[in-house]
Amino acid sequence: MSEKLKVGILGGTGMVGQRFISLLEDHPWFEVTTIAASPRSAGKTYKEAVGDRWKMDTPMPEAVKNIVVMNVNEVEKVASEVDFVFSAVDMTKEEIKKIEEDYARTETPVVSNNSAHRWTPDVPMVVPEINPEHMQVIEFQKKRLGTTRGFVAVKPNCSIQSYAPVLTAWKEFEPTEVVATTYQAISGAGKTFRDWPEMVGNIIPFISGEEEKSEKEPLRLWGRIENGVIVPAVSPVITCQCIRVPVLNGHTAAVFVKFRNKPAKEELIRKLREFSGEPQRLGLPSAPKHFIQYMDEDNRPQITLDVDYERGMGISVGRLREDTVYDYKFVGMSHNTVRGAAGGAVLCAELLKAQGYITGKNS
Repeated sequence: MSEKLKVGILGGTGMVGQRFISLLEDHPWFEVTTIAASPRSAGKTYKEAVGDRWKMDTPMPEAVKNIVVMNVNEVEKVASEVDFVFSAVDMTKEEIKKIEEDYARTETPVVSNNSAHRWTPDVPMVVPEINPEHMQVIEFQKKRLGTTRGFVAVKPNCSIQSYAPVLTAWKEFEPTEVVATTYQAISGAGKTFRDWPEMVGNIIPFISGEEEKSEKEPLRLWGRIENGVIVPAVSPVITCQCIRVPVLNGHTAAVFVKFRNKPAKEELIRKLREFSGEPQRLGLPSAPKHFIQYMDEDNRPQITLDVDYERGMGISVGRLREDTVYDYKFVGMSHNTVRGAAGGAVLCAELLKAQGYITGKNS
């Protein structure tokens, strides 16, 4: 196992931390050797620290059960054990910003699932199929931090994965206006139905901060590097509503689009089916072979049938048709804790390794 990079999970006992651990079981490049969490979990084995709160539908990997959980606040100590870390800590935004930069300053790359650094101008926020070139801003960030290999990179919000890749595939037709309503699973709040029984048979039409993220973050993905920072794109204009629905995993989006150059429906479908990016070209371990599937059936995509498409790393799209107010409308769907959270971060780390940004500390 020594040729694998040694990985630490910050916030390893929460739902996203658990998803990281389950996804990294038997990973060909990475091995979880260190788990850090709050002081109340420190000193316990991972199995003891999680107790009956294991939320994945696959068993806890044997390899992590007896790892003794470290205190996430003992930055130097945790960092000395690993080549890089994934961050899924549950803290305030300012605390997350600080602790992630503290880890980066120990020359430990941080790949974060958190939102705290998504608008830090020299931190890349990446969906690897959409904007892999944004990783180049890391060189400017390292100058600011005074590091040679330490940095922070982040993935975007889970809700945009079901429509931002679709709009990227259609970029040449110049979308100008987008209306999106997302129907978001409860695991996006770190919950199961056991934790949140009031969600059974219920809908809550508010998710704090989600609409702002859903409207603005795609524009940062489509931005450019200028003078050492990411400058967001200015179009299309996006407006969103975000609704919590009684589904465990899978975010669905109902989307309306207006184009500057309206294409034929067949052309839009062809662009979706042909769309691929750097992860597919490089053959990264977690990359879906086909990133976007278009489904012709009127009643697809469906959560129960399609959420695990490409092991949860693919996007499913259907019901593309002309609209009476906008040019077209469609339904998109993605797995919010795989592609939208831990899986998307793992793919970012694979891209960073392939690009030479993440290496073994002793190599």
